[in-house]
Amino acid sequence: MEYLKGLNPSQRAAVEQTKGPVMIVAGAGSGKTRVITYRVAHLIRTGVDPFNLLVLTFTNKAAKEMRNRIMDVVGSEAKNIWMGTFHSVFAKILRFEANKIGYPTNFTIYDTDDSKSLIRSILKEQQLDDKLYNANFVYNRISSAKNNLISAAEYQKNAQIQSEDFSSGRGRLGEIYHTYTQRCFKAGAMDFDDILFKTNVLLREHPDVLYKYQNKFKYLMVDEYQDTNYSQYLIVKKLAAINENLCVVGDDAQSIYAFRGANIQNILNFEKDYPDLKVFKLEQNYRSTQNIVNVANSIIANNKNQLKKNVFSENEDGDKIKIARAFSDNEEGKIVAESIIQERSLKGLKYQDFAILYRTNAQSRAMEEALRKLNVPYKIYGGMSFYQRKEIKDLIAYFRLTFNPNDEEALKRVINYPKRGIGDTSMERIIIAADKNNTTPWEIIKDAPSYLESRTAAPAGGFATMIQSFQAVAKHQSAYDAALHIAQHSGLLKDLYSDKSIEGLSRYENIQELLNGIKEFSEREDLEERGLDIFMQDVALLTNDDNDKNPDADTVSLMTIHSAKGLEFPHVYIVGLEENLFPSQMSVNSRSDLEEERRLFYVAITRAEKKLTISYATSRYRWGTLTSCEPSRFIDEIDARYLELAYGEQQKSIERNPFFADRLESPGVDSFSKPKPKTGALKTTSMLPKAHVPSAGFAPSDTSGLQVGMEVEHERFGYGKVINIEGSKSDIKATIFFKELGQKQLLLKFAKLRIVT
Repeated sequence: MEYLKGLNPSQRAAVEQTKGPVMIVAGAGSGKTRVITYRVAHLIRTGVDPFNLLVLTFTNKAAKEMRNRIMDVVGSEAKNIWMGTFHSVFAKILRFEANKIGYPTNFTIYDTDDSKSLIRSILKEQQLDDKLYNANFVYNRISSAKNNLISAAEYQKNAQIQSEDFSSGRGRLGEIYHTYTQRCFKAGAMDFDDILFKTNVLLREHPDVLYKYQNKFKYLMVDEYQDTNYSQYLIVKKLAAINENLCVVGDDAQSIYAFRGANIQNILNFEKDYPDLKVFKLEQNYRSTQNIVNVANSIIANNKNQLKKNVFSENEDGDKIKIARAFSDNEEGKIVAESIIQERSLKGLKYQDFAILYRTNAQSRAMEEALRKLNVPYKIYGGMSFYQRKEIKDLIAYFRLTFNPNDEEALKRVINYPKRGIGDTSMERIIIAADKNNTTPWEIIKDAPSYLESRTAAPAGGFATMIQSFQAVAKHQSAYDAALHIAQHSGLLKDLYSDKSIEGLSRYENIQELLNGIKEFSEREDLEERGLDIFMQDVALLTNDDNDKNPDADTVSLMTIHSAKGLEFPHVYIVGLEENLFPSQMSVNSRSDLEEERRLFYVAITRAEKKLTISYATSRYRWGTLTSCEPSRFIDEIDARYLELAYGEQQKSIERNPFFADRLESPGVDSFSKPKPKTGALKTTSMLPKAHVPSAGFAPSDTSGLQVGMEVEHERFGYGKVINIEGSKSDIKATIFFKELGQKQLLLKFAKLRIVT
């Protein structure tokens, strides 16, 4: 039991409590993964059969990391644990049991694009306004219903739901949901939400199946339990009902996925389901400095709806947190980029030591521009996944058809790619014929001469013959050999190879990379099944966090805070801390939404290991209009004792300037400083300079007679004094020392200055 010696008392107690319901409340950076892996290893070491263990995670990456760590303790027995994401584990179970709910065992899993494509087809067929019935909106509505276990039939019977739909002018949503469900079923396909929805149906309607898996999974562990939705909650509760050896691990302070169905009440009310619950709190943060932990605690303390814990750190105090103010989002980007250059140079750091986190993807633009200007390499996370690229989806569609030719979305995607004389009109005829004969498009093209005119029948029949040949190959060859055969004989590889453009070459290389990945997959020794169909299932169930992030690349990381969950960086910049941006405008109307935004800020803060900088802009373009911004209320909630007193060169020059000497009631701020607080913990935004509000009736003056020494007002920069004028005629430039900003050089014909004196 050497592995237990490296645990602190709280961690060890949680690991050794193997019986009954257990909740491990794991604060940020508290060694949660170590506790989960050692607890699983401890169960195996104390006699539990790994085949009776079910460990559920939210990313494949997390499952893989945990399994590898468990293998370090118990060896190859770790391969026998049922471990993976909710969707991967229950997709596997559905493969075994699909026939009980009317699905083929080789059912296709539709990704989001497939689902939205099918919805767009239905909207077109039903001649509905695609602006009112936007495919994204319809998809999200159906997804939300499934996550709350509302079937299409129940949706149409629910008076409240129907009332909401009709009042919004979308009274046919229930009909669309019903048609969508039928089309998926006919195609032998489940969408991402169906994996959990159909699992609930399976366990509810087939008690024998439920009993089978209740007895198989004698011990359950669920990671990130605060992120579970209603559907996941019910599955876990049903499976654990007999033995009640259920351990959930999570942190209510990091529950940030309500927008995709996560229900924080699952963890807050866990004790109500299990009165005999034993609770262990992991409160020591091993990741961050004491100042960062203290700032995080001071923020989350403002949430009323939480499990109380006292997170602490025994690391060094570290740098205090810096507040950076910018006059615009572009200047905010410039400040951050210059800071990264400076920190990297002074401390010998790598670019990969830095991360810039923001509330919305749109904020990346200003950061990207600033980094590019200074030649700072960066990578944006949450961009297009490798598996979302067109050429990759095209080849995978051929794979899908090989194993499930009834997959309508895959069929529509590649039946005429490469071109083979089956255009949109022909495809419409095939679909009409299928509907008329109550069958699938595949059955129509398989017997094309019986249903289609000769001009369409010949190429359609040829396509069907090709797919049937792929099916024969896939039965007898390895995943890689079958994939290569399909890529070559579908004509896809030839089509991409013939495109000699840079983009064409890139697409061809992407296909080669996919084939390389399948080759590696087919040679893995840790998998019982390595067929092409299993590879496709793994791809379909990839989560956003499983995309290749190449941790060895020396680049600054840019990402939304949601994407940053589970990651950590030595230096973190949280940008855009402004009212109506963070917290978002949509979140300030209810306590629950505002508390989720505060938890999101908590998650952002706790990504930082050594140094944290928070920035905001006093003006930002929104919908093409420059608007003034207020600092976020969250800045106001930071205990001022943990904020740095930093006086830069700009501040010193302001203090030395006699023009401002009598106007400074207290020290101002430079790019990375905050005002000097009084004693104790103070509200900080009241001390931070606000955006300049132009004087009443502000109007630019004629500046043709502007002279050194004059006082002026700028609409954004505020009041300043002219200290130099140079240039001639239309290119006259004025150097002005602004009270809040410092020295700026402005081209007078564009400056829009009001002369004060």
